[in-house]
Amino acid sequence: MKFIQVFILGIVQGIAEFLPISSSAHLIIFRDIFGIGSFLTGDFEMSFDIALHFGTLLAILVYFFKDFLKMLKDGFTKGVKTTDGKILWYIVVATIPAAIVGVLFEDVVDEFFRSNYVLICICLAVMGIIIYLCDKLNKQTKTFKEMKLKDAIIIGCSQVCALIPGFSRSGTTIAASRVLNMKREDAARFSFFLSAPVVAGAVFIKILKGDMIALITYDPGMFVVGVLVSFVSGLLCIKFLLKYIKTHDYNIFMWYRLGIALLALVVLLFK
Repeated sequence: MKFIQVFILGIVQGIAEFLPISSSAHLIIFRDIFGIGSFLTGDFEMSFDIALHFGTLLAILVYFFKDFLKMLKDGFTKGVKTTDGKILWYIVVATIPAAIVGVLFEDVVDEFFRSNYVLICICLAVMGIIIYLCDKLNKQTKTFKEMKLKDAIIIGCSQVCALIPGFSRSGTTIAASRVLNMKREDAARFSFFLSAPVVAGAVFIKILKGDMIALITYDPGMFVVGVLVSFVSGLLCIKFLLKYIKTHDYNIFMWYRLGIALLALVVLLFK
């Protein structure tokens, strides 16, 4: 039964990390409200969440391996003279705001926001509408080639909001990109690229604290299953979204966010 719940949470992470629906909110809702994975508490809960995020980090690195290789090569040899080199340094710049705020206010987010279920549901619903409107009301004229430094800074600052469960890291960065008139596919790809340093940093910080390795060795099977499932489902979800947004808008994600938020509130009311 435990591994079935771990399997479900891995799928939830793999899907929700890349779709603009908030993976952190979904993990909290499924575990704390729906009771799936409720056996994970305290440090185990946070460490397992980080492990699931590591699985989706691997999905990003594998899926975009050639892209990252080209960006690293151009970025360190040609600087911003090529589009790939420019995007590498834009990723670095866009990562700084969330990294600083995340380190400074990690405890506040963990202690207040993660346990405020009503606020999480409200963020899910409101941000769903915002993402839809940002996409619907703006043109698709800008590609990576036309992207400017100020665009990267604005997108990076928007990512700070995603520290609050319910906002969605991919959702906020995609919405900001669409406000800047970036094409849907390029907006999604830049959002995916941005997830790599953010998740890698979170995993690294957790390991530095010294408790994650000990927890993994206590029950390695659970962590291995979670990472593998989130990795595979993440790969599939990246492929799906990049294909889906070529011919569709974000309408379905708005309705889904409204629906899951309402369902969670109803369950909370009768729990």
